Amino acid sequence: MSETIKEKQMHYEEIVPKSRNGMSVLLLNIALMIASVFTLIWGIQLTEKGGFAGTLVIIVSVLYFSIIGPILFAGLKILKPNEALVLTLFGKYVGTLKGEGFFFVNPFVTALNPAMTATSSGKLAAEKIAAMAVTGNVPQQTPTIPVNKKISLKTMTLNNDKQKINDLMGNPIIIGIVVIWRVVNTAKAVFNVDNYTEYLSIQCDSALRNIVRLYPYDVSSDDNEKSLRGSSQEVAERLKEEIQAKVEIAGLEIIEARITHLAYAPEIAAAMLQRQQASAIIDARQMIVEGAVGMVEMALAKLSENNIVELDEERKAAMVSNLLVVLCGNKDAQPIVNSGSLY
Repeated sequence: MSETIKEKQMHYEEIVPKSRNGMSVLLLNIALMIASVFTLIWGIQLTEKGGFAGTLVIIVSVLYFSIIGPILFAGLKILKPNEALVLTLFGKYVGTLKGEGFFFVNPFVTALNPAMTATSSGKLAAEKIAAMAVTGNVPQQTPTIPVNKKISLKTMTLNNDKQKINDLMGNPIIIGIVVIWRVVNTAKAVFNVDNYTEYLSIQCDSALRNIVRLYPYDVSSDDNEKSLRGSSQEVAERLKEEIQAKVEIAGLEIIEARITHLAYAPEIAAAMLQRQQASAIIDARQMIVEGAVGMVEMALAKLSENNIVELDEERKAAMVSNLLVVLCGNKDAQPIVNSGSLY
């Protein structure tokens, strides 16, 4: 049963509705309404002379001027670039009107946009008003929510609140993402989900949690393992694929998904900073020691090669010790001049 419902949802495709040039219909309707006024006057004159024809003319004129004409005006639609209207006739989907211009459609159709009370970030206007009430910043007059039944086909940005998620190692991190998206199938966006902007917002949070749990925050330089900090491009691609798979049913296209904020949670940030500092100190010391040992080897080799001085094993050990202290020390060495015999 669930598979059948899912197949029906996935098979919603856009239909091009029948439409005419709006300007020609507008001018024609205005002309007919003006003509109905003159025919009304003419019908009154006919009734004064007697006969049924005058009454019929009056009825037709009044009907057109008060009912038919205004109804035809309801079928006029204006669309700007990258806007669309999803039209239904008595509950049945009849098509999506696209393209900039002035159109005339069936005046009895109704435009639907379930996300008309939501912003581009997926936050409902009602939630914003409730948040203002909690903080005490409620305006004297309740703000009215503009009703816009047109669906925007523009590229939009979703920037949800930052989330606290545990990474692969179990460390809590604070992460935030930005998603660039647009509507590509208006029929699926309207009929398959209740509110496509809110649906996208929730799916982005869910996908972010699924992806972050697969990667550690950071790894050592010698490790080839992927991490959130070092493999941002790969993480962004996987995040985009995850979100796209979830919002395909809503007729949305994910153009790009990027991490905008990445940090350890405050409760472990200080400890992780100390660990990073300790790791950096260890790496630096390792490099210093390796360099010092190489310099000592080179010094002993040069002394032996050029026969500058002959040292026994004990003096070589003392020389090695002194050179390592000088090269690996944190402070500059203070030389001591020996004016006596070396032995």
